[in-house]
Amino acid sequence: MATRLVPHFIELVYDALLKSFWRKKALRNFLRRSHISENFLGQLSEDESKRDWLDRLFRRLEESDKGQAAIQQMAKSLIEQTSFPDLENWEDSGQKIQAAEAAVDALKKFVKGKDQAEEKERDVEERRKRAAEDQRKVVRSQTDLVNLRKRLDALVPSIGTQQGGYDFQDWFYDLMDFSDIDNRRPFVQSGRQIDGSVTIDGTTYLIELKFTATQADATDIDSLLAKVNTKADNTMGIMVSMAGYSSVAIQQASFAKSPLLLFDHNHLYMVLGAIEAFADVVRRVRRHSSQTGNAYLSTQEFGGSK
Repeated sequence: MATRLVPHFIELVYDALLKSFWRKKALRNFLRRSHISENFLGQLSEDESKRDWLDRLFRRLEESDKGQAAIQQMAKSLIEQTSFPDLENWEDSGQKIQAAEAAVDALKKFVKGKDQAEEKERDVEERRKRAAEDQRKVVRSQTDLVNLRKRLDALVPSIGTQQGGYDFQDWFYDLMDFSDIDNRRPFVQSGRQIDGSVTIDGTTYLIELKFTATQADATDIDSLLAKVNTKADNTMGIMVSMAGYSSVAIQQASFAKSPLLLFDHNHLYMVLGAIEAFADVVRRVRRHSSQTGNAYLSTQEFGGSK
């Protein structure tokens, strides 16, 4: 059952209809164009007044959804009137037209106010739905981060093993998917094993993942540099070493316009703790590298690097 029309609206339609047509023939034609059935129109007697016609019609229309839809359509047609031909050429045409205009204007104002109220209500409901969806996304995001953290914690005992390395690769790209970062999983190109790539802010970063119990050293840096240097000018490299880096490795990766950025487990746990998004961590370290030439920025130094 559709929402029932409020009585005042029906009264306004009735009044505008009554005052817009003086002749019964003109009123009958309007009702016909409003899809009132010929069966009903055939029951209207010329001996009855227009009020009798409309009283009988509106009682019938109010009983069904289809009838209420017809009332709404009549209201729309009445509001769209720009003239009142049936009220012209009478001795008191001016008064008749003035009364019809007032009735139609009252209907128009009611409909406009109702439309504005409904629009406001829809807007409030839409904002409520968006807020609820945002809240659900936050909850889902927090849940997914908790699960990703649990998975990484579970991988730690297998650090240094071949299977652990493969599992860490899968985990890392699941984190990229969660972070909505465009990525490509591990592949082989020109005989070189590439641990995959990510694209952030238009820059593609080749990824090197080190899931080892020992720190990454200078030879690891040289290996990644060799891979990056064979790619396009806008290609850079990101190394993620769970065990961190030797001082020599950091020194080897740090120089003017270095294409490398270095991350360790602390950077990953900063993301998992919802402190920073992964893309923001990349932007922060890259900005630091551009300003200082240092490829590594510890998470403890993040606060002072903005």
